[in-house]
Amino acid sequence: MRKLSILLIVLLILVSGHLVFSQVTNSIVLIETNLGNIKVMLYKETPKHRQNFLQLVENNHFDGTLFYRVIKGFVAQGGSQDSRNAPAGKSIGYGDANRTIESEFNTKFFHKKGALASPRQPDKVNIFKESDVSQFYIAHGRVFTGAELTAMEKEVNVPLRKSIVKRYLTPKKRQILDSLKKAKKVQEFRAIANKIKESIEFDYNASRDKLEFTPEQRKAYTTVGGVPHLDNNYTVFGEVISGLEVLDKIVKLKTDGNDRPYTDVKMKVKVLKY
Repeated sequence: MRKLSILLIVLLILVSGHLVFSQVTNSIVLIETNLGNIKVMLYKETPKHRQNFLQLVENNHFDGTLFYRVIKGFVAQGGSQDSRNAPAGKSIGYGDANRTIESEFNTKFFHKKGALASPRQPDKVNIFKESDVSQFYIAHGRVFTGAELTAMEKEVNVPLRKSIVKRYLTPKKRQILDSLKKAKKVQEFRAIANKIKESIEFDYNASRDKLEFTPEQRKAYTTVGGVPHLDNNYTVFGEVISGLEVLDKIVKLKTDGNDRPYTDVKMKVKVLKY
């Protein structure tokens, strides 16, 4: 009995040690397909998505499923349970709406080519941008110019700033400022105007909707490419570390009206490193 108790204690120490270690390291997973293999790294900085993905792999959730939604210059999406053994031409759903977790947005991780991320339901039914973690997609995208990225920022940020200005610079506030200006009450005018300006700048800079590409994003999107407009909307929790050429093969396949390849791309997924 004593030997059994000691053995159980040793096993508990080993298991707990493994769990602690696995929570502070990146994991490596292999996605085997009939077009070649893709090796991905799961980020330790997105622990909920990482742990969920590992659990699904361990339960053979992805084995036999397809890359069922493929769009060149955009993404290759797969892993949905209803894609397993799906007959040709069948429209595949979007995973399991009941298996969601909260988003884990991290400015370090973005949709460069090869980014591994979670799809989700649209904002109108998913205001908190929770991830559908029963499946995944890999970003493909294209290479952008610096000017294109700047134009994307302006397209988002100019309307955003205008909406914030409208919120603080109300008709009543404009009327007050105009009256102070006509009366040449400089100090009173500046006090109110500066307060409004500070509020506008604070809300604008704090807004999660503002688009401002980091130097790392600009470098990636202008060299390897990606899908920048998905950033801050979908959780990126890993990246391809080998097998981008396989991704290129997948997105080049001919597809039907639902973006499903006529040639099935089946997968089998296993963990190489926890």
